[in-house]
Amino acid sequence: MRLFGYSVNVFAGAAMGLLAAALAWGQPAGPKAAGEAVYKQRCAGCHEQANSRIPPRTALNQMPAGRIKRALDFGAMMTVAYPLSRDERDAVAAYLGTSAPAIAYPPGAYCADRRATVSDHPKVSWNGWSPGSTNSRYQAAEAAGLSIDQVRGLKLKWAFGFDGDVTAFSQPTVIDGQVFVGSAGGVIHALRADTGCLQWTFQANGPVRSSVVSVPNGNRHPLLFGDQTGWVYSLEAETGALLWKKKIEEHDAARLTGTPMFYNGTVFVPVASWEETRSLDPTYPCCTFRGSIVALRVRDGQQVWKSYLVPEPKRTGQTKLGTPQYGPSGVGVWASPTLDAKRGVMYIATGDNYSTPATPLSDSIAALDIKTGRVLWSKQTTPGDAYNSSCNTDKQNCPSEDGPDYDFGSSAILTHLPGGRDILLAGQKSGMVYALDPEKKGELLWQTRIATPGPGIATSVGVLWGMASDGQKVYASTASSGRAPPTDPGDTRRNVLDPKQGGGLTALRVADGGKAWYAPPIVCTQGAPSGCSPTQSAAVTAIPGMVFSGSNDGHLRGYGAEDGKILWDFDTVREFQTVNGVKAKGGSIDGPGAVVVNGMVFVNSGYSRFGGIPGNVLLAFAP
Repeated sequence: MRLFGYSVNVFAGAAMGLLAAALAWGQPAGPKAAGEAVYKQRCAGCHEQANSRIPPRTALNQMPAGRIKRALDFGAMMTVAYPLSRDERDAVAAYLGTSAPAIAYPPGAYCADRRATVSDHPKVSWNGWSPGSTNSRYQAAEAAGLSIDQVRGLKLKWAFGFDGDVTAFSQPTVIDGQVFVGSAGGVIHALRADTGCLQWTFQANGPVRSSVVSVPNGNRHPLLFGDQTGWVYSLEAETGALLWKKKIEEHDAARLTGTPMFYNGTVFVPVASWEETRSLDPTYPCCTFRGSIVALRVRDGQQVWKSYLVPEPKRTGQTKLGTPQYGPSGVGVWASPTLDAKRGVMYIATGDNYSTPATPLSDSIAALDIKTGRVLWSKQTTPGDAYNSSCNTDKQNCPSEDGPDYDFGSSAILTHLPGGRDILLAGQKSGMVYALDPEKKGELLWQTRIATPGPGIATSVGVLWGMASDGQKVYASTASSGRAPPTDPGDTRRNVLDPKQGGGLTALRVADGGKAWYAPPIVCTQGAPSGCSPTQSAAVTAIPGMVFSGSNDGHLRGYGAEDGKILWDFDTVREFQTVNGVKAKGGSIDGPGAVVVNGMVFVNSGYSRFGGIPGNVLLAFAP
């Protein structure tokens, strides 16, 4: 593992033994003292060694604090830093690093015209998580601008590098000829779609995984998104100027990963959390986070309503070490809500509980009233699912239910059957795909299994980040992967992926859930880089006649919608010459999927989490 150009040797056992020492000291005298305390207790054991494989403190002192924080958030130190609070990360980064900007692009990276252009009525767009509010991830022929023959001839047009990142996980939004995309470094970039030249940037408080959504508001065109520290932002699309920002969740472990949904002057923001991994610290009082949906006025960010999805936690006991335990908790919403304007509701897909007791809204598809946030109905598919990361280690914080960790990580899809009957489609980490009747409070119409857990298979065996549907079929990729803990004590990854296990793409008939076809995974070749896996966790994208699916092996493939045959394949695991002069390479494709607009295909490459191949590049293709 490399950090800031050095090999990193982190002894996980020693690091875990120091997880909460700083918190036990009481209140330090100030920010510098706080950072020093965290460094001495959690970092010095490695970085004060005389070891050429480890960046010494003197090297860290010459780096921007923002870059150090990125390494902790979504970089080489991500796994070791899981149990650290946001305040601890900020403090140690500020203590070690400089105040220099973490990102400074050269003048040649910028367009001659630095003002972005957004139309009130764009001709073509992919605005947010899906081209439409039903979250089908299907781009119609006119907006896609690509025939099957043109897809066969796609070639790389340009590449844009995210400076200093090892993960690229924010799906781009494309409106006419304009691209808006976030980064693990918390930077929003405005780019020209035809050239990739940069127009402006905006630095958020934390990493930005959420897609950007452009909404109308009088003469302005606000861009709305959330970051992984609980903040929601509104920017002026033309210049990147901040219009407003609001902290919508005070819990330290809150993260906003799902793209906000817009309707009638209000933006609806899903709230999730990484508290599940905070449980790895045996002294952490697990768990108190409550998943929610927050409605904000677009014009000023004022809260309209907030709907929690789990009751307020209470103390339930203590661990064998005497650490207090709390519950219920969890039920985060990782994905964008789905709009049903006809019924005046939104549909959300929820996560699991983190602690005992499990609650009725976990692992569910739920309908909320748009005006009030009141839950109108819900369909729970896996009752009793309470799980956190300690269940795979010392189990100090593991709830009595102990999993199975089968939450929903992707948006529900609202489509309709021939004849006009509406239907909700939902894919779960369990390997099941469900069809529900929104007119009958989520009554189950059919369910089909696309993947089955097995020995050595991770709990995420089915749909992870998103399906796609053209109304006739629903396309679901398989996230199953073989995982094992690393044998090298210097390997900071939590898991080592099996290069021969996982993946696959299934097409189901929307009418009855029957399998139309199955495209088997392609295993990693001999000599593939560490982190290669055939698993297909990334969201799927569909256009007429074609389905795009990314893989952890770094390939983006185009499949024929009729039979699942591969018609186009591009390997992104390579170094790229970028239009912004940043050294960049591709890696695993995970999280967001391909975006297709006006004859071009955009995709981010690089996903180091869960042992995948790191990378930091946005790629644009055209015939």
